[in-house]
Amino acid sequence: MSLVSSLTDIWNRFQGELFPKLATEVGELHTKHRRLVAVLDMVGVEGFVGVRGGGSGRPVEDRAALARAFIAKAVWDFPTTRDLMDRIACDPVLRRLCGWSRVGAIPSEATFSRAFGEFARSRLPERMHEAVIRTAFEETIVGHVSRDSTAIEAREKPEPKATDETVERNPGRPRKGEAKRPTRLQRQLRMDRTAMIDELPTDPAVGSKKNAKGFVETWRGYKLHVDTADSGVPISCLLTSASLHDSQAAIPLATLSTERVTYLYELMDAAYDAEEIGWHSYLSGHVPIIDVNTRRDRHWKKERAREARARRCAGHRDPQRVRYNERSTVERVNSRIKDSYGGRHVRVRGHHKVFCHLMFGVLALTVDQLMRLTL
Repeated sequence: MSLVSSLTDIWNRFQGELFPKLATEVGELHTKHRRLVAVLDMVGVEGFVGVRGGGSGRPVEDRAALARAFIAKAVWDFPTTRDLMDRIACDPVLRRLCGWSRVGAIPSEATFSRAFGEFARSRLPERMHEAVIRTAFEETIVGHVSRDSTAIEAREKPEPKATDETVERNPGRPRKGEAKRPTRLQRQLRMDRTAMIDELPTDPAVGSKKNAKGFVETWRGYKLHVDTADSGVPISCLLTSASLHDSQAAIPLATLSTERVTYLYELMDAAYDAEEIGWHSYLSGHVPIIDVNTRRDRHWKKERAREARARRCAGHRDPQRVRYNERSTVERVNSRIKDSYGGRHVRVRGHHKVFCHLMFGVLALTVDQLMRLTL
């Protein structure tokens, strides 16, 4: 069964059975209530956090209910946990969907904070997102995966630069007979996925990037790297320091995506124009389509522009260029993460907590985009 057909069956079940039954139990479901129900049904939160059990001492707050609440925070795009709690208190339908029958049962803000720390350490939203992707694309071949990064501003100061005694100095030109020190991309070709990800810097830093209008933007915090399928569904994500160049996260991200879905092409802009990235793509069974980086060579840049004009005059359309133009899908996903799913409301500190906050939003976006494929 194709992806769209299976998703259509799920949506028909929502419309015909699940939503009417829920409406009789908890009340009228509005648009965002329905989105939350779709996410909770596809994810199955209880299978990842378990249910509250008995034991001695004070009972622990239901972690499944708290996880559902944080998913609701991403769906409603609440800036703070306090806003989430206020909405749960005054919205009986949302409160029942999360798992609390009365206002007095809602945990304190400190309990929400402790539970969020547990979810961040256990990588809960990452595991839920991976399960959704593997299930949705189990019998589907993705045409192409688009790769890009986006700036994530955080309320953290960059780590102070190391002193002269602790800085690892560049050894310079190797002596005669000595081997040249391999770059990170060269090392990644011989490393496994876990080692590659662990080697990437994750401390908050100052980053800069040229926007679509050609102006350089600077921010303080992190950089979210995203692989997006041609259907607009985010396949895998990594969070690194803002100062890390996009190319350094390409191979680990491609390895993650290869483990989750089967796809044919990889679309990347000129920032990923490196020989090692192309080789890794070919060795993984994919076809890389990477925009050429002219390395500030003005003559080469003029030659490419002249060749492009000649092709347009001759009516020639390069099939790879036609496919490359579909790379804007990942830019729309990055925009939705920041505008509608909490990417601009990072109030937590630390790499694990920031990534956990973002992945709750990515999880909600993923299910929403899957449901859009049925329309």
